[in-house]
Amino acid sequence: MKAKVMNAMQSFSKALMGPVLFLPIAGMLQALSSVMCNTAFVSEGGILYTAGKFINGGVSAVIGNLGILFCVGVSMSLAKKKKADAAFVSLVSYLIWLAANSRWLSVAGLMAEGDTASALYGTGQTICLGYHVTDMGVFLGMILGVIVALVHNRFIDTEFKGAMAMYGNSKFVFIVLLPIVLVLALAAAYIWPVAAAAINALTGIMAGAGAFGVFLYGFLNRILIPTGLHHLVWSPFLYSAIGDSMIIGGEQIVGAKPVFLALLSDPAVASMPDSARFLTYGLMKTFGVIGVALAFIATAKKEKTAATKAQVIPATLTASLVGVTEPLEFTFLFAAPMLWVIYSVMDGLFQMIVYLLNVRVCATNGIIDFLVLNLPAGIGRTHWPMYVVAGLIEIVVMYFLFRFLIVKFNLKTPGREDGEDVIDLAANAAAVKSQIRSGNKAEAKKEADAETAARIIEGLGGPDNIENIGNCMTRLRVEVKDASVVKDKEWFAPTGAAGLVVKGNNIQIIYGPVVSKKRSIVEKALGREE
Repeated sequence: MKAKVMNAMQSFSKALMGPVLFLPIAGMLQALSSVMCNTAFVSEGGILYTAGKFINGGVSAVIGNLGILFCVGVSMSLAKKKKADAAFVSLVSYLIWLAANSRWLSVAGLMAEGDTASALYGTGQTICLGYHVTDMGVFLGMILGVIVALVHNRFIDTEFKGAMAMYGNSKFVFIVLLPIVLVLALAAAYIWPVAAAAINALTGIMAGAGAFGVFLYGFLNRILIPTGLHHLVWSPFLYSAIGDSMIIGGEQIVGAKPVFLALLSDPAVASMPDSARFLTYGLMKTFGVIGVALAFIATAKKEKTAATKAQVIPATLTASLVGVTEPLEFTFLFAAPMLWVIYSVMDGLFQMIVYLLNVRVCATNGIIDFLVLNLPAGIGRTHWPMYVVAGLIEIVVMYFLFRFLIVKFNLKTPGREDGEDVIDLAANAAAVKSQIRSGNKAEAKKEADAETAARIIEGLGGPDNIENIGNCMTRLRVEVKDASVVKDKEWFAPTGAAGLVVKGNNIQIIYGPVVSKKRSIVEKALGREE
């Protein structure tokens, strides 16, 4: 049972990596375009401003639609064959869930008032791809992705005869999934709000609990990120009277953030209001993640340091610049759950500290957001330098704390996976060069790739023994029927492999940065390129 649970966790973790690997790229483009269209740096309406707006509007679709990306990515990764079919069915299932849930909310009289996502903050509902639905965040994508993959793997080989032949294979998978998705869409309207109601009940406690309330606010904001429910913690404070309500310029301004922004233009205000304590949840995003990333690099195995840097540095820059933390957080969320809890506790603790230091800044995202909103407000009204000092201290604390825990408990953070594997980048490069040494380089490379793929497949026990194949940033991850027939590390060395890890029926062959190429040639040889 333990082995089955571990295999399931590894498979799920591997499936998450597909979508996550794209987030740093989108995040960095979003950060760059944010600077290009920021009127604090460029003139509104200019070429640079227009280009920035255009790029930002395009790439924001990635971060803004993580649910559907996880749904497709998870189902495709977990599918053992015909992955393209699984991806297509998961996309259709996601759209059906949205439409069915939206329609049920309407006919059952459960639909909250509001036509935009911002208008629905705090209601437990949102607008997703044009549909007014129960807000499950990325959790919806994960659940549907797993369900689609399970049904797909069970029924993809189902075939019928005669007139019913056209309803076999992926069409039958869809037929089986249809009632399941419809039931899930209906059930979510009643079940998911229970969790949301529990969170909303806590907002009243946090509003009147002073420093401890700030700690609880920060902790829940972070710990709930995987469920997509964290916005139900901060949104009532930012955009409702729970956070603040003031008459400014003859108008009633409601919500902690609108109040802060409205007061920016009032020079008579000597200090930003106490409600700014709900606006500092960007502290860990901006500073703490740097300490976390440095700890990952410092504790990585020596031979994996370069690969670890390549993985965590772009993700950390994305978090610090624009507050998009998922690319970094998903590298350890499932691999080391204990770290996730401590990470969340420290987030709440440091937010409480800046509150006790009388810091009154608006810092809900990354560095860009912080500079634009707080420099114009001035030191006297915000005490923003103390926020920066606290952030720098947080970097140091997170580094030493994470480093100690990772080493003490041998946690499997980036660069510390099981096995005595070695990622030798020089050896990998030499292996690639050896494939194109002489003669017609294109033809020689094609032949070398075919030989490499054949050796890998043979080492894995042959085509019939290979259930599923995928990869993360450095490893070819293969699920086999019988692990006892898999060759040893030395067998795979001529293919450029630097190591081999066997976890039950999950085989990991270490290739480093060239792993995507290895997967491609193996899938081509297996006829599983779809």
